[in-house]
Amino acid sequence: MDIGQWFSLNLGKIYTLLFFDGVIPSAAVFQAERDLARGASIVRARSLGPLVKARAFGMTPQKRVKLSAQSKKYRVHRFMRRLRISAISYLNTAPLMWDFEHGEAGRQFDISYTLPSACARALAEGTADIGIIPAAAYAQIPGLQVLPDIAIASRRAVRSILLVSKVPITQVHSVALDTSSMTSVALTKILFEKWLGGGRTFFPMEPNIEKMLASHDAGLLIGDPALRIDRSRYQTLDLAEEWIRYTGKPFVFAFWAIRGAALGEADPALDLAAVFRDSRDHGLEPSSLDQIAHEWVPRLGLTESDVRSYLTESIHYQLDAGCLEGLQLFYRYAAEIGALPRAPELQFAEPVVREIIG
Repeated sequence: MDIGQWFSLNLGKIYTLLFFDGVIPSAAVFQAERDLARGASIVRARSLGPLVKARAFGMTPQKRVKLSAQSKKYRVHRFMRRLRISAISYLNTAPLMWDFEHGEAGRQFDISYTLPSACARALAEGTADIGIIPAAAYAQIPGLQVLPDIAIASRRAVRSILLVSKVPITQVHSVALDTSSMTSVALTKILFEKWLGGGRTFFPMEPNIEKMLASHDAGLLIGDPALRIDRSRYQTLDLAEEWIRYTGKPFVFAFWAIRGAALGEADPALDLAAVFRDSRDHGLEPSSLDQIAHEWVPRLGLTESDVRSYLTESIHYQLDAGCLEGLQLFYRYAAEIGALPRAPELQFAEPVVREIIG
């Protein structure tokens, strides 16, 4: 039995441990492991204090085990490990990921990139701990908490969420939906049901506008594919602009969320809200925006001024009071028309405080 298996089996049990100042020698650690595995109640080892370093127990440096003190005995509490981030590889997430890609923050997490809907699926399946999820996912995945203050939202035309049509909107009967984002799909259904006229039929398709319009009257495109559209060739509706027109509220497309269970496994010294907020703020600094624009121009075929205006004018990166009002209204309308289940009350991630009782 290795030490990881032992801690999994004995989580919550109490053992007496004798600590001394200094670094734990490997021999003492392995002896402690054998003693614990045999069921010993007293183990002699060396430690810097009641927080036993993972390296001492042969685990990865990112994993530690917390021992909370009770009199002269210590309770095995839980593992702490590197959290796994599922991010989105779209232009509008580039400022949010700045410190993870250009600073020290990336060393504290395991990061992967995917599409918005796949990001939500990773959190639902437990293969990721933190994700920039479509707002709709919060209504579908239990146990999530929102990292405060950060969003991908819009208070004006967003340019990257488009309904593209070959006929006037009043003549649209069938709509091909880019299923990369559950939120934009739900928003499309809300707009038709509430304001543009119901009775449309919807079909999931890959985000290829030529194929979409070969079979249907209109197609929903999100993210970078929408930014690449030559809008002079089609009739288009900017869905954020339409939402704001009818509701007077900003629209929130996505935000950072963490699985509640993962919060207890995070390093208690890590202020997650501050880490992600600082990354956004650094990504929106003028020098950062210059670099992002330079990198993304050849990928999207846009000008640097187009990229910059999109990030600074079209996208609103704060989950402020107005955005929260718009988000709650979106959840209400989506539930009313059956596009989403009723969303739970928004729960925001709070720092986990773990106290050592002397």
